Amino acid sequence: MPELPEVETVRRTLKAHILNETITSVELFYPKMIHMNEDQFKEKLKGQTVHDIKRMGKYLIFVLDEDALIIHLRMEGKFFIKENEEKDKHEHVIMTFKSGRTLRYHDVRKFGTFDLLPLDQYMDKAPLNKLAREPKDLDLHTFYDKIKHKNLEIKPCLLDQTIISGLGNIYVDETLFHARIHPLRKGKDIQIEEAKRILDAAEKVLDEAVLLGGTTIRSYTSSLGVHGRFQLKLQVHMKKDEPCPICQTKIIKMKVKGRGTYVCPNCQD
Repeated sequence: MPELPEVETVRRTLKAHILNETITSVELFYPKMIHMNEDQFKEKLKGQTVHDIKRMGKYLIFVLDEDALIIHLRMEGKFFIKENEEKDKHEHVIMTFKSGRTLRYHDVRKFGTFDLLPLDQYMDKAPLNKLAREPKDLDLHTFYDKIKHKNLEIKPCLLDQTIISGLGNIYVDETLFHARIHPLRKGKDIQIEEAKRILDAAEKVLDEAVLLGGTTIRSYTSSLGVHGRFQLKLQVHMKKDEPCPICQTKIIKMKVKGRGTYVCPNCQD
């Protein structure tokens, strides 16, 4: 699944290629992805220019003339820029630009979402209005207040985008390893100094992953042939039975709320 670093890589790549492009038409082949009337969506986008591409957590935000197009890639969403190539069966949204180029949203599992909201309202409405801040912008006491009463394992707490934004399964495993916190610890049992270690580790892990273009695992690669290299830096995720880089204890794999989770049983307590 694309996580914050992968989405940031997509954002930077798209911004380098489609800024100032004007949309002349939109084709929809799976309207369930669109959170509004299909015809209104196409009509409102027509004639608008892409002035910027921003990101909040795992959401991409296309800043247009009047509206913000908010996109979540979900499990396997990707973007491709093409000329007049034949449509792929997994391309579900195609925007044609005045230049003749097309931006195509490709999603095998069809889980991606598109929201179109006025520029002066999109921060106050779903899906962004309940999104927490990212680790680098999140105040320690705000974070701690959100977890200190949680009778829930710390891993699903960190996956909750209303508590902390931008962490997915891979980066939670890496964050908890760097913070030396076991994923089965309950949120209510985390002390404030441990919460600080988690925030610091999350910021460090995400910053490094962004620099390396994210993590390419299984079927996910970011748009336009950009492949993440952070998988070369992973310390525990996908490392079952390999030695911990700190203590050489074998890394184990367990399930935490149904999510495959990698842990050093010695370093993480």
